[in-house]
Amino acid sequence: MGFWLCDRRSVQTTSVISRFDPRFWTVNFPRPMMASVVTTAHDALRVDCTFYRLRDLAGLIWEAEDRYDHPLLKYETDRDFRGCRLRFRWRSEGVQPLDAIDGPTLTIEGRDADGTAKAWYVRLWNYAEGTPENAEIAIDFDDLVGGFLLPEEADPVFAGDVDRMFISIVPPGYSEEGLHLDAPIEASVAITGLACEGPQSVLAIGDAIVPEHGLSIASGYDDSYNLTPARLLRNALQLGYRGAINHYVGMSHYFRLERVDDRFYVSLAGGTLNAPCAAWHRDFAERARALGYGIIWSLSYELFDLHCWGDWKQRAWDGSPALTGWEPPSTLLSPAHAGAMGYLHAVAQAFVAIGQGAELPIRFQIGEPWWWVTPQGVPCLYDDAARVAFGGDPTVMTSIRGSKNQAERDLLDAAGALLAQSTAALGDAVRAQAPGAELLLLAYLPTVLDAEAPEAMRANLPLGWARPAFDVLQLEDYDWAATGNVGASRRGVALAEARLGYPAAEQHYLAGFVLRPDQSDQWRAIDAAAEVGRRRGVAATFVWALPQVLRDGYVHFDEEEPVEGFDDVRFPIALGRAAEVSPETGSTILTSASGHEQRNASWAGARTRYDVGPGVRSHADIAALLGFFRARMGPVRGFRLQDPFDHSSRGDGAPPSPFDQAIGEGDGQTLRFALVKNYGAVARRITRPVAGSVRIAIGGDETAGFTLDAGGWIDLDTAPEPGAIVTAGFAFDVPVRFAEERLNVSGATFQAGEAASVPLIEIRED
Repeated sequence: MGFWLCDRRSVQTTSVISRFDPRFWTVNFPRPMMASVVTTAHDALRVDCTFYRLRDLAGLIWEAEDRYDHPLLKYETDRDFRGCRLRFRWRSEGVQPLDAIDGPTLTIEGRDADGTAKAWYVRLWNYAEGTPENAEIAIDFDDLVGGFLLPEEADPVFAGDVDRMFISIVPPGYSEEGLHLDAPIEASVAITGLACEGPQSVLAIGDAIVPEHGLSIASGYDDSYNLTPARLLRNALQLGYRGAINHYVGMSHYFRLERVDDRFYVSLAGGTLNAPCAAWHRDFAERARALGYGIIWSLSYELFDLHCWGDWKQRAWDGSPALTGWEPPSTLLSPAHAGAMGYLHAVAQAFVAIGQGAELPIRFQIGEPWWWVTPQGVPCLYDDAARVAFGGDPTVMTSIRGSKNQAERDLLDAAGALLAQSTAALGDAVRAQAPGAELLLLAYLPTVLDAEAPEAMRANLPLGWARPAFDVLQLEDYDWAATGNVGASRRGVALAEARLGYPAAEQHYLAGFVLRPDQSDQWRAIDAAAEVGRRRGVAATFVWALPQVLRDGYVHFDEEEPVEGFDDVRFPIALGRAAEVSPETGSTILTSASGHEQRNASWAGARTRYDVGPGVRSHADIAALLGFFRARMGPVRGFRLQDPFDHSSRGDGAPPSPFDQAIGEGDGQTLRFALVKNYGAVARRITRPVAGSVRIAIGGDETAGFTLDAGGWIDLDTAPEPGAIVTAGFAFDVPVRFAEERLNVSGATFQAGEAASVPLIEIRED
């Protein structure tokens, strides 16, 4: 496997698109309203809106700079719209009409001819022919003026330096006063026959196609609601992702709302999903199927806090609600609350119905269902419904960390059983809508397997999830994967497998994600974690998630597996101290006429040659040696050799201790250290330590919190504090190969008291 972080296109394939291509428009809007945009033809798009207040305003946006596509697939930045003529048919329902005050307006943001920032407000009605709800609109950017009444309010537009433009879409009777509507308004705008003509009407666009590889992609509606599904899927397809798309429906953009006084709360009144969300997902599902993708619909217990009913929320012992670290925060729904769980059942069935409408096989993921634990370690097990479920007066647990008494363990077991019952009921609701649907469970290992809270798994990785409760167990561990903490990942996976019983073939692995652009260096560890998942034999490995892939320019590609030139086996014949060991260095020594020398080292360290012939003492040894030589194809394949004089981190013959060799110094972040043996100022990389012999200490204290990785790498569970010295003790073998293409040995040799010559040479692996 390989990866690349692409920040710009260079020699990759390009093609062209028409400026204002429907796929590349976006929408934006303030809460609580919702809007989405989908393409309906090669020259058409549709915007759906749900308005809750008179001041709601959605913008249908075209940007001169592509800020959303992958760097390989972006359209070119061109801020000069002069010479462009744009035309389209406008049809609207439920929005302020074209001829009204505050009717649809094209706002153009950029700079005037003098370079001064400026915005122009172009009333579309001034360029329309037809009715206020159905009109042909033609705009010539060389002859365009802003202003409501023309010509008296004319404000000529300079179209030579534009950043973006957007068409405003507002409800009938729009008012900046912001009064609530008596009832939500569902509205739509259809733009058809969209065409751009003129010398500036074509844009170059990246059209690279990454070869299909072995990874799948995850996406999330909350991060992509403003894009067209066609645009999103174009990126996934051309970046080489195939199979199923693991699609998180989100927690903040799918719901309908009802008003109570001045607040809005999620509601099933009028349907389950808001109209823009439903329209977007219908288009997404149909296009995914047409491209050969499946969809795993992912729904979590998380909900946008601002619109969540108070009694639905999980709560801590002091009544404080479960709140995530997002800004603004989300909350977690209580598995004990019948109303909250019934709402999730309805949401799940609504998305499943969309999948059925697109004739997709139904695969449904219950995503990260858990009892929330605050950053301070407080478990949220005490909402009113949960208290009743736990007997009315459950023991108070102010922290989930550390050891727990019997009453606390019993409470955690009861919480786990209740959580498992709730996920089973959600799965039943899915299968009531789609009999035979595949059910998947996603568990986030760093939270449920927190080393500081060893009993947390009772509640958040309950035995009620054990195989065959679900068809597939999905695991993610991005806190570990993104930081390269492979040891924690391995132990977490092993514990989850042991506890729940799903073999690798019935698992998926989600690798990712990079939260912020300044953390893009984490993609290296994430790509490596994805490869580990594939090598474990999981049924599918997903990169989480597409919006971050596009933002950071991550490109994954499969590489031809190199021929492994090393067999991890030890030389079969025991060596005595009669074996010859010859370290050699690569150096150049120049002697001047005066006798002074200039010495240069060509190698970073010595390389050792061996002659192991003295170990051949019997016919059995000869047979073993010949067989071993043939299996290694002579010098082609390397193997392990125990150096009879230097095979331990200690030089006194005593067993290795964790304090023998300094291998690094902590900086508060680094988790990965290479084993070395120090010879004065020269450090020798140890790439073939003996399994089970490695001991590690941090700051003088031995620790078991590490994993030995291939190549003599130590992966610590926790980054050492700055200045803490990391030390190690170990036994080790030397990687070697046969030095010659042929082997000469006979029984007469050792019978005559002569040693055969079997030369070996050390292999550089660092």
